[in-house]
Amino acid sequence: MKSLNRFFLTLTLIGLLLVFLGGCGGDGPPTEESAELAQPNETDEIEETIYVELPPITVKEGDGLPLELPPDLVWLTNNEDPEYASPNAIRGGVFRTWILSFPLTLRLVGPDSNGSFAGFTRANQLGPVSHHPQTGRPIPMLATHWAFGEDGRSIFYRINPEARWSDGFPVTADDFVFSLQFHRSEEIVAPWYNNYFTERIRDIKKYDMLTYGVQGADAKPQEEMHYFYGIGPKPAHFHKMSNNWVSEYNWKPQPTTGPYHIGEVDKGDFIDLDRTEDWWGDDMRYMRYRFNPDTIRIRVIRDVNAAWQHFLKGEIDTFGVTIPEYWHDKTQHEVFEKGYVGKYWFYNQLPLASSGVYLNTADPLLSDMNIRLGIAHSLNFKRLIETILRGDYERMETFQLGFGEYDNTSIKPREFDLKKAKEYYEAAGFNERDAQGIRIRKGENGQTTRLAFRVTYGNPQHTDRLVVLKEEAKKAGLELQLQLLDSAASFKQMLEKKHQMAWMAWASSGVAPRYWEHFHSDNAFVTQTNNITNHANPEMDTFIMQFRASADRAERVRLAHHLEQMVHDSAVMIPRTKAPFSRDAAWRWIELPEWLGTRSSTSLFNSQPPSGMYSGGGLFWINEEKKAKILEAKRNGETLPALEVIDRTYRL
Repeated sequence: MKSLNRFFLTLTLIGLLLVFLGGCGGDGPPTEESAELAQPNETDEIEETIYVELPPITVKEGDGLPLELPPDLVWLTNNEDPEYASPNAIRGGVFRTWILSFPLTLRLVGPDSNGSFAGFTRANQLGPVSHHPQTGRPIPMLATHWAFGEDGRSIFYRINPEARWSDGFPVTADDFVFSLQFHRSEEIVAPWYNNYFTERIRDIKKYDMLTYGVQGADAKPQEEMHYFYGIGPKPAHFHKMSNNWVSEYNWKPQPTTGPYHIGEVDKGDFIDLDRTEDWWGDDMRYMRYRFNPDTIRIRVIRDVNAAWQHFLKGEIDTFGVTIPEYWHDKTQHEVFEKGYVGKYWFYNQLPLASSGVYLNTADPLLSDMNIRLGIAHSLNFKRLIETILRGDYERMETFQLGFGEYDNTSIKPREFDLKKAKEYYEAAGFNERDAQGIRIRKGENGQTTRLAFRVTYGNPQHTDRLVVLKEEAKKAGLELQLQLLDSAASFKQMLEKKHQMAWMAWASSGVAPRYWEHFHSDNAFVTQTNNITNHANPEMDTFIMQFRASADRAERVRLAHHLEQMVHDSAVMIPRTKAPFSRDAAWRWIELPEWLGTRSSTSLFNSQPPSGMYSGGGLFWINEEKKAKILEAKRNGETLPALEVIDRTYRL
């Protein structure tokens, strides 16, 4: 179970997380409004199914991959990095977790495919490689070896001959070729995928059943090639493309390459992920002793407080307690005090969510730099951290962090400063205050404009945080009008650019920061893009495209530092807070290695297999013998030693 903080990041402060290893990506916001499953009306006219043959992959002559496998390739692998799972792990048992609503589809792409359950299904679709959670170096997954082309934008893979889909079919180069054709097809009704796999992935060629190559749009540093161009396969034997593919495959679970596949489905109630029998990856160096439960049961519990009560009763095995109220207050309960449940605070080193207040410059007032700077100096995040957040969180310094040398650590966030706020507001003409203490500007026609803005957000757990900022902002003469919508509605308003100020966190991943989708002019004043500030700066566009196209690591780092400074200077985004850790509660029968987790562990009790950038999940196991003893002690009212662990090994 991922931490509650990250659950809310996914469900209510959602960005378009684009993870390419394993074929993961995003083509729209999660749809969590209803657990009801739409059924066709008897009077509806059923469209005739027309099956289609996907067109072959074509590129201009001389522009694609070579027709023959280059003979001078240097094939690489990595079987030297340390293992990080415990040989003491116990295989078996049912791990019980939960989600807020039942998915609207089991498809991995297309309409309604980005709900919370997608995190489980996509994680079980492996890419050719992943990255070691401690060293960051590539490690084998579906591929045993890889090699880089001379053009700097091509990469070649050799598939593990043991790799199998969960239905027993072998994974072949045909599945990777089909993946590109599939993601380009209109039948999947997924414009983002169509665009990405056309514009960013140029060519895939099969050289034999177990060897293929991928060519991307731009040259990249070798250490970043897997992330950008190491796309995952699609089972060519499973998908039959037609004009009705979306509806036909709505409830057909796709075979998986990871350790789990979809088992029993009780619509509206639960979904089981069953461990694939004799999974092909069981004995691989970086897979063994991991993914230990036989079944992961994912229950639907539509209220967080109700889920917490299920956890306290022992009906759910783990629960994320990153939010301060949970860690400090709600864990003051006898199951913790009597030692039946443990608490774990584990620092990690991962790309941080781009958490901030995003100012829509399409608004006439927010287009004024003086007003944006005044707002930045009117938000008292220090007060918020000291009070509501109990001093646990830290101030986010800039837009994107957690990418190593790409981080511009010279940037400091603008602090709460009433004197500076006053100077900026007065420079914008807001020289007076009304009876409520809010600054006003009087126009030549006598019309009065108040310094008041609507703050749109979609997480009720954050209301108390915004109330603190609202009250502090009044001291500067700024009125914040809090607008709480449900998560889908708030995200919709932001993507349609109808907000003024957006309280938002974009999930981050990968090996380098991303700027094009958030700040390039192509995405300004256009709905359904991530540029929710409507930022448009031709000078910045030039640097963004240079960064996107550069294959030189040093140049990319220099450009990233410059771009991050430009984001800061624009003042279109005010960084919020960061939590470089996970906090979890777990019944004591859920056990961990003595080192708990890795530098890249998103959560200690993440049940998911390797996917995306790092492969550190699935380290825990279920001790059934210990479970019986704990439940007996609970029935008898016996007390065990309390357990609270705070691990700062990877704290920066």
